[in-house]
Amino acid sequence: MQWAGIKAVIVCENVALLACLLSPLNFLVMSAPLIILRHTLRLLAVLPLPIVHLIGLALGWIVYVASPNSARLLRENLRRSGIAANRKDFRRILYRNIGESGKALLETFSIWQKPLEKVLTWVQSCNGWEHVESALAKGKGIIFLTPHLGCFEITSLYYAAQQPITVLYRPPKQKWLQPLIEAGRQRGKASLAPATGQGVRDLLLALRRGEAVGILPDQIPYQGEGEWADYFGRPAYTMTLASRLAEKTGAAVIMAFGERLPFGRGYHIHLTPLAEGSINTVAGLNAAIESKVRQCPEQYLWSYHRHKVRKGTKSTNRAI
Repeated sequence: MQWAGIKAVIVCENVALLACLLSPLNFLVMSAPLIILRHTLRLLAVLPLPIVHLIGLALGWIVYVASPNSARLLRENLRRSGIAANRKDFRRILYRNIGESGKALLETFSIWQKPLEKVLTWVQSCNGWEHVESALAKGKGIIFLTPHLGCFEITSLYYAAQQPITVLYRPPKQKWLQPLIEAGRQRGKASLAPATGQGVRDLLLALRRGEAVGILPDQIPYQGEGEWADYFGRPAYTMTLASRLAEKTGAAVIMAFGERLPFGRGYHIHLTPLAEGSINTVAGLNAAIESKVRQCPEQYLWSYHRHKVRKGTKSTNRAI
């Protein structure tokens, strides 16, 4: 028994020693992704947009091949949307979309890292600004709806360089992303509002001051914050927030889309006003988003699980 006790002590001491020896290695293993990310972000901060988009195109194909579930969801959402006229058209949109998805990912970090003055030079043109000026003159605020289409980071920064805007966002589960998001998006006259009760109050206050707010209208809301409505012919749990804000404040509603130009030439911003009352229902909201997506389906985020049923959300009886 005494010898067994001594052996146990020796084993424990050896384990403790091994843990001490391996702790630096464990630290390096745990830190490796962050170290790689830090260097990648530094690289994206200096690379020109054409190179960022070229690398992004390759990244899009790598992700498509390496992530079969995501690739399957992309194909299914695109196919069931009915946008493609035939098989040839489907393949054309699909192949373009794979590359555009990779560009969207990399350009986001590039935009966050580069000085705002440099980012603004990437905007080659903007059509529809007269609708912004008209809405500001009325003093009831503007609700910018920016779907997962094209570059949705560039539109808010372009506006924030000229006018104040409060953008609703969902805090990331990965805590290390939070400072990147805040530093990258809160520039110019832009401020962020978390997707919480306080965040919604911030949006309402901004509109009452006659300012603008930005919302991702095709993001799946939390339980109790949405209703079911058709989206490309299939039920989708859709946020009611944009509709309620528009109805309550009388704010102008403008759809914003940052079209990604070929060969990294920059972006063209499209601002399309929506008729008063057109998004008073979630069905109307989805119809407005669909109309914008049909203009450039190659740049929509089809891999987003738009028809997902969140835990605790009562599903519609129709097949999804």
